[in-house]
Amino acid sequence: MREFRIGNKTITDDSDPFVIAEIGQNHCGDIDKAKELINSAAQCGCDAVKFQKRTNKQLYTKELYDAPYLGPQSYGRTYGEHREALELSVDDHAKLKEYANRQDLIYFATAFDINACDELMYICMPAIKIASGDLKNTYLIQYASSFNIPMIISTGGGSMDDCKRAANAMLHDNFAFLHCVASYPNQPHEMNLKAILSMRHEFPDTVIGLSDHYNGICMSTAAYALGARIFEKHFTINHTWKGTDHALSLEPKGMHDMVRDLRRVRFGMGDGIKKRLASEDGPLRKMEKGLYFRHDMTQGQIINAEDIESRSPSAAIYPYQRDEIIGLNVRYDVKAGDAVTLLDSMFDGILRCSNV
Repeated sequence: MREFRIGNKTITDDSDPFVIAEIGQNHCGDIDKAKELINSAAQCGCDAVKFQKRTNKQLYTKELYDAPYLGPQSYGRTYGEHREALELSVDDHAKLKEYANRQDLIYFATAFDINACDELMYICMPAIKIASGDLKNTYLIQYASSFNIPMIISTGGGSMDDCKRAANAMLHDNFAFLHCVASYPNQPHEMNLKAILSMRHEFPDTVIGLSDHYNGICMSTAAYALGARIFEKHFTINHTWKGTDHALSLEPKGMHDMVRDLRRVRFGMGDGIKKRLASEDGPLRKMEKGLYFRHDMTQGQIINAEDIESRSPSAAIYPYQRDEIIGLNVRYDVKAGDAVTLLDSMFDGILRCSNV
């Protein structure tokens, strides 16, 4: 049985979707904005908020760290300054984790390096996310799993062999994979949602989800129908805030609608048994057709094809039963427009005319 446990949630094929508001660094380096995002994610009905942790000087080469970074979305003169301006301290994460927990949100983060993993463990992070860029970093995957906490691994840019390698690096089995396309934003033709089916087949005991970079909400609901149960979506308060991720992130209205639709689609899946529902009886009573006498007939007449017709509303005898009626004898006089029925005494519903 597929099962992934995180915080007080157990995610299975039969459970509610688990929705993660990916705040990332959309807090703009401001802890008050981070709290505002957490508040909004809770109001939208999300299950969790996810942030990020980097040790920038260890993570990037000196050339990249010192490279000029002067675009309109930059928070510094170099890429390193930009990243440092957006980096929350361990103490900030601890405070935000407590703040989120008070609103019944699970708070966790992506660890981009070993030191970041250690810092997150220092404040008892309940789960670790591994980004798509580290799908092939089996050392980081193995190290993070050594803490024996839940892990979610994004698979953007990866092959099935890459996913298998990452799964083999895990030191425990409480992990989930997210199908992901690592472009920002994804175009519809890039989503490849059928990969969810392939991953479910390849990893029959592993919960599969979607890290969704599509600029809308329809792909997540489609992914649920294909078996995804964890949904990570970038989240912001305002698309106009400075930073590259805001434009592709959902604002509160979009996140609220996505969570609502994902909750609904679970019930919309049903049990797979094709059947008539009680709620359909009223509408179908008017729409469906029954068999009616086309003209007056007298007792003993044989019913021929031209004597009956289909009309709405439905009656006791449906049109598909027409051939069962032809050849029977009318037991009593009937009027044009009377419904044909086998349940009253208008005609013999058992004996054919030759036996009357």
